[in-house]
Order: sequence, then structure tokens, then C-alpha cells
Amino acid sequence: MFVDVAKIFIKAGDGGDGAVAFHREKYVASGGPDGGDGGRGGNIVFLADTNISTLADFRYKRKYTAPKGENGKGDRRRGKNAEDLIIRVPLGTLVKDANTGRIMADISTKEPVVVAKGGKGGWGNTHFATSVRQTPRFAKPGLPGEEFEVALELKLLADVGLVGFPNVGKSTLISVVSQAKPEIANYHFTTITPVLGVVSMGEGSSFVMADIPGLIEGAWEGTGLGHQFLRHIERCRMLVHIVDISGSDGRDPYEDFKIINRELEKFNPELATRPMIVAGNKCDMATDEQIENYRKYINDQGYEFFPIMAAIAHDVDPLLKKIQEMLSKLPPIERYEAEPAPVVTADDFDDHSVSIKKEDGVYIVEAKWLYNVMRSINFDDYESLNYFQNVLNDKGVIDALREAGINEGDTVSIYDLEFDFVE
Repeated sequence: MFVDVAKIFIKAGDGGDGAVAFHREKYVASGGPDGGDGGRGGNIVFLADTNISTLADFRYKRKYTAPKGENGKGDRRRGKNAEDLIIRVPLGTLVKDANTGRIMADISTKEPVVVAKGGKGGWGNTHFATSVRQTPRFAKPGLPGEEFEVALELKLLADVGLVGFPNVGKSTLISVVSQAKPEIANYHFTTITPVLGVVSMGEGSSFVMADIPGLIEGAWEGTGLGHQFLRHIERCRMLVHIVDISGSDGRDPYEDFKIINRELEKFNPELATRPMIVAGNKCDMATDEQIENYRKYINDQGYEFFPIMAAIAHDVDPLLKKIQEMLSKLPPIERYEAEPAPVVTADDFDDHSVSIKKEDGVYIVEAKWLYNVMRSINFDDYESLNYFQNVLNDKGVIDALREAGINEGDTVSIYDLEFDFVE
């Protein structure tokens, strides 16, 4: 089953908790705190796998959670970092935020991509020892890993896309110029999934051709199979428009050419400017006059025309050589840049409640909304730091600390940030 869209939930692992421990050694009194830090939670990593050609597996498993980091231990031993969770997808898969549509990653190379980062490990009590607090009996929990609902969208990586009405010979052409073996029969919609084939043009020279099925009038709106597969044309560097020049199915090759081009433009206007050549198939069933009239029509539209008989590979070589020539001058297959995550502000959250607890004189503040805001703060930048101070004041965090009994000079701990309270 060919599936090219899916929606899944991913959660990176939480960081391990810091340890509360004290040094114990014979003849050594009050050895002091020695609790180690927790390990980092596992990342969610996407990796292209050329052995996978569909997103079908994601129809059955929709939740992916990376393991948590190991908790810290005594003797200042740090917990182990958790293993990353690797999700294998077909080459050419886009990972998008399902809620905003933001492109998070384009898995179009074989390099692994971290999409959700594991949480940092919590500090052990070793970090909280001071001259006045020599036996801290608390540590920090690990920070939560990132979590997202993501939409996966497969856009095939191909140099050349074959477009045209059903039964015009697209599958036949790709079968004779490559090792691809699509189903071929004399009825419409024989091909119901995109087919990729590698066309060899001699030693060290080749290109990838894609047979895009199901284009008919109204495809851009979802008629036929076109809406499902039009997305796969978007990465193609150039198009080869195949028409049945003989009109053997009772179709008008002139009207067919207009309709398919119109469908491409309606789906994505940029496709109307994509380099394209036209192949007139089944020319053995057409008269010389039909071929020459159609050649003039296509040339007048600004495209080159190649009459072929795909079934017996007649005059296919000139078409392939022209494709090779054009590809040598075109930019590489389009890759999509990951879009930066939006800046999270305090106003993005309705609930601004906070939890404050006091441990050995340290006021520990916890609030999920505040943690998300802090991830967008650059604490080395004055304006960003000033904004964070305003958030603490405006959203009631400072008032909550006062209600908890904080005094000037007391220590405040907010996740991986620690500072002295100043009135």
C-alpha cells in the first residue's frame, strides 16, 4: 500500500533526575554532598531509509516516545544519557508541525536529523552546596523532552516527472528506459502509485525519472488520483509531458495538453514555469500530417516536441539526450529549509499558575508555561533578559514568591536558572 501522508505524535525523553547523596567514608566526618546529575533524555531522530518507499507503517503506530535519561547517583556519578529514538522514513519526507504547518525538517539526505530534543538532566545536590548551606537535601528533576504532533509528507526525489492523462504511455516509457516495472495494461489508472526509475546515460551519468499517475481534469481539486500525487511533481527539476498524439482513446491531444498544464498551474503556480518538453507517443498510429501539425502547435507554445513509440523504444534516445542536456543546466533537486520555531511569549498561555516549594532555603519555581517561555529566552541578551524579568513581574511569579515568604538575598531556582532574589 502506498501512503504518502501521515500524522504522528513524538516525544523526546525527559532528563534524568539529579541525586541527593552524601559522601560516606571511614574516618571522614561530614563528607558533604556528592549527588550526581541526571543524564540527558533521548532525542527523536529522523533518518532516511532507501529501503522504505511509503509511510504506510505510520498508519498503525502513531506514538513515538524516546527513553528517559538515567537518574544521577552518589559519588558524583552522572546518569547515562538515554539512547536516541530513530524513526526511519522514505527519502524525501517532510516533517511539519501538524498544528502550524511549520517545516521542521526535510529528510532529503542520508544525514540524521534531530526533530525533538531530549530534556537536560537535573542537577544533583552537589551543585547547591554553599558556605551557608553545606548539606543541601534536594536536587533538581530532569527537564521534560520536547513533544510535537507532526505531519509527515512524502515528496519523491526525482529529476524528471512524467505527466499526462492516463493510458498515454508514461508507464511504458519508464519501463523501457529504466529497470522500473510498473503495471502496464490498456485501461485507465493502471498505475495507482508513483513509480521511480533510474535512467542510465552511460558510465557515471544517470537521472531519476518518476511516473506520476492519475492526472485528469479536476486533479488539483481531488478528482481521480491526481490530488494525492501532484505533490510528488513539486521537487522534479523538469517535466516531460506525454500525449497520445494519435487520439486512440478518442481524446483530443491539443485539449489534453491544455488541461494538464492548467491542472499543474492550479495546484502550484510555480509548476507552470518548470522546464518542460513534450513527447508525442503512439506516433505509429498517427499520420505524418498529424505529427507535423502537433509539432508546430507545441513549438508555438515554446516547447520542444519529440515523437516517439514508447512500446518499442522508437526515437526514445533523442528524448533522453535532450533531458540529459537540460538537466545539466538546471539547479539540483529542491530541498526545503527548516523554519525556525516561533518565539513563545507568556501571552501564548491562558494558565499562568506556578508551583513554589522551599528546599533548604532555596525557592524552587515550576510551571510548564514558564519553562516553554524560557526556551525562547537568550539570557546573554539584555533585552531578552529584561523581557523575562517583566514576565516574572507581570504574570505573578514575583508575587507568588513573596507569598511563599521569600526574603532579599534568598536563592530562586527556575529549572536550569538560579539567581538571588532582589526587591
